[in-house]
Amino acid sequence: MIPAALPSNEEDRLEELRNLNLLDTIPEKAFDDLIWLASRSCKMPIALLSIIDRDRQWFKAKTGLHVQETPREIAFCAHAILQPEPLVVNDALNDRRFSLNPLVTEDPNIRFYAGARVTTAKGYALGTVCVIDREPREIAPEDVRVLEILARQVGALLELRRLGVRLNDLTSELRIEVRRAANAGSDGPR
Repeated sequence: MIPAALPSNEEDRLEELRNLNLLDTIPEKAFDDLIWLASRSCKMPIALLSIIDRDRQWFKAKTGLHVQETPREIAFCAHAILQPEPLVVNDALNDRRFSLNPLVTEDPNIRFYAGARVTTAKGYALGTVCVIDREPREIAPEDVRVLEILARQVGALLELRRLGVRLNDLTSELRIEVRRAANAGSDGPR
């Protein structure tokens, strides 16, 4: 097993992840729907929206897998976020990066993996949209394209999340200013 290197912008990437308030949040239908589409479109039993944190891989959305996270050092997705093109592993037992990985040698017995990285508008790769099978296989180029499209859609949803957080912050600041102005006006002469 060969652990993935850290991205050169790791600290900034993690700061971006924290700013999105995404980790350990409840399931969201928009993300769940995209992962369901990945599974059905690519005809794979497992599909994930994987987010790579400092020490773990956390699943924002998933189908076909019951765990909520795995250690980062064994995460296929930690490798996938390092490259702009999707990572495809046709048979993990025959890939020296993964052949001794406990995710391959033990439950869930991953043999096939394909993942497209999820990138924010600021260019940070936070995770992947990936599909997994317990059997070795090939993936059609159009299915890889589906993963890339779905990963871009996740990126767009993350940008909407960022804008929503910023809008809430601005609304709160505006309310405070309105209260201050109202209080200042009520203290004056009548």
